[in-house]
Formats: sequence, structure tokens, C-alpha cells
Amino acid sequence: MPDTPAESAPVIRGDEPGSFPHGVLAERHPAIIRQVREAFPYDPGQERALDALLASCADGVIEPLPAGADARDHDRWAGWGMGEYAGRSWFDVPWLWAESHFYRRLLDAVGYFGPGPWQGIDPFRPAKLAELGARETDEELAALDGLDALSADERDRALLHGSLWGNRADLGFRLSESGTGAGDEAAALVADDGDALWSLLPATRTGARGPATLCLVADNAGRELVPDLLLVAHLLAEGRVDRAVLHVKPYPYYVSDATHADVLDALRRLVAAGGAAAAYGDRLWAALADGRVTVRAHPFSCAPLPYSDAPADLREEFAAATVTVLKGDLNYRRLVGDRRWPATTPFADVTSYFPGPVAALRTLKSDVITGLTAKTEEALEASGEPRWRTSGTHALIQVRP
Repeated sequence: MPDTPAESAPVIRGDEPGSFPHGVLAERHPAIIRQVREAFPYDPGQERALDALLASCADGVIEPLPAGADARDHDRWAGWGMGEYAGRSWFDVPWLWAESHFYRRLLDAVGYFGPGPWQGIDPFRPAKLAELGARETDEELAALDGLDALSADERDRALLHGSLWGNRADLGFRLSESGTGAGDEAAALVADDGDALWSLLPATRTGARGPATLCLVADNAGRELVPDLLLVAHLLAEGRVDRAVLHVKPYPYYVSDATHADVLDALRRLVAAGGAAAAYGDRLWAALADGRVTVRAHPFSCAPLPYSDAPADLREEFAAATVTVLKGDLNYRRLVGDRRWPATTPFADVTSYFPGPVAALRTLKSDVITGLTAKTEEALEASGEPRWRTSGTHALIQVRP
């Protein structure tokens, strides 16, 4: 990270009542516990553990993970700051760390790590499957049938923006100059380095450049993962990449973050959809089978730390990639550091540590932001929308070659 005075970029915490991070810790986390309780018929022991976590969120302190078989990552979390933060209020430690630890403790409460019959049962799976089966997903997949009517550039843009906007992906499939929603979406982009991203993945490559590898670090499952998979299939079909590595979470995380099981669910959804969606699904199925697409679930994907602290083996993977694309808000926080940067802090500066070309596709859902022009920041602050940083109504594409 650049040498920035602490007063200009303090670490984001949840200790300010009324702030977005405080609301997540005080309101969203208890709501998630209640949602999880209703999703499955948990036994009395699990119910007690969930009650204890709920009480801890309200006025308790961070407790260390239990030792033994139920916490095979106990030592890993010790290296991730447990010794420093155990015994402190959830609101007084870095927000990124507190959020990550909450989800790890939630999995403990429901017996995810076993041993026992609940081992490996994703507490968020019902909600993920409901979203995949929703009418809106049908509509978005049906919209793929119209992509052939677009020019090659318009198809590129449609699929990139579908991945960018996630569960607003339907906007991404109507991006001709006269297309519905195109103007609104363009106006909602606070930074757009799309051309720079395409320059890293040209449709025509010389042999001297060697095979192109895309690392795509996924964000959410369900309707947000589907357009990520569509983008990967498109890049392979167009010859812009020869190989793709899809990084997902090794266990359920942040309610909807994608795991390997979620990738398979989304793939089956595509294959069963018919039309162009099924064709994309079939291409991905074949690419997974022959190794052109691989799925990776590195333990650091669930670390409560920024990517500047990534271990050597993960850094080597990113360094070897033609470009690493990080999807979503959480990955952005981890990429630039979950700090209150001045909004005009150059994106290239805060990502200078990253071991290869990197791109961020992010819908804004938290306070952290970098890489804005002074004019853009001024316009956003004067827009009359005080929650532009957190409402999910704005997005960005940022690239550091």
C-alpha cells in the first residue's frame, strides 16, 4: 500500500453509530442469524449456539475459535489476528475483520465444520437456490437469445456489464446505443476503464504473447455468478483467453459468496435453461471437463485481511495471469484496503503491490472508494443522493495494467 498518512486513510471500523459499518454489525448480522435459524430445523444445541452469537453481536466481545476438530483453521485464524482482537468489542476492531469473523463463528454455531450430520451443510443454500430459480433469472437468461443481433463490440460490452452489475444483469443485455437502460447505466458508472480491460484481452493475439490466462475472483452466487460464468464462456469462445481460473470461497461466507457447489448449481441452471443460455452452459461444461476452466478455493479467500497480505502461492498465481479480475464490493475492499481513502486517491497507487495486471468490477455497497476524478466526486456529493457509496446504484470498472 502507498505511504498515506493515517489521518487521511484510517481503517474502517464499526464504532460510529449511524454509520454504514455500524449498521451492518448492529442490525444486519442479527437479521442474518434469524434468517439462518428459519432456513433449517436446527437442533437445540445449534439453537443455543445461534442465540449466544446473537447476544454476542449485541453487547459481547470477540471470542477465539474453539480448538480441536471443530476448528481445523484455528491456527490459521491465530495468524490472521485472533490474538490481537479476541476480547475486544465487535465494533472496535477493523470492520473487515469483524465481518469475516462473524461468518466464521456462524458456521461454528450451525455445525458446518462437524463432526456430525450438519457438517458441510451451507446455511445460506435455500436463499441461493431460490434466487437461481426466480422469474428474474429466467428473464435474464432469455435475454441472451438477443445477443447475436448485436455487433461484436456490443456483445463484449453487454456481457462485461452483465458481470459488473450482478443482479441487475438484465441491464447489461440491452446496451445498443438506443437500448433501454444504456444511458442510465453509463451515468451510474463512477469510473470506466473498460477499454483498458479489453486491451489486456485482445480478440487477436500474436503467438509471441503466449497463452492468455484470466483469473476471475468471484463474488456472489446465484444471479450474480451466472453473468460471471457467461463472461468467462464468452472470452473463451472469442479467443480472448485460453484458460480461466475461477476463484471461489472454500466455505459459505458473507451470506451469498460463491463456493464450488454454487458454481455447479449455476452451471446446471444454464444448461437446463435452453436457447443461448444452454449453449453457454455447454461450452463451460466442456471447458471444465478439459481443463480450460478450473475452480480454485484458496483458504485466503476467506481471510479477514487485504490482498496485500496474500500468501506467496496465491501471489504467484496472480502474477502469472494475463489479468486478475476481482468481482464485487468485498473483493474491492480487500484489494485497495478497507480504509477511508480520499476518493481521488489513484487506484494505481493503492494496487501497486498487486503482483500482476488487475481489474475491479464493483457495484458500490460500502464506503471505501478510490480512483475518482475530482469532478466526479464533486458531482456525486452534490447529487442529493447521500448514500451513493453504499446503495448499490453506482458501479465502477477500474484497471491497473
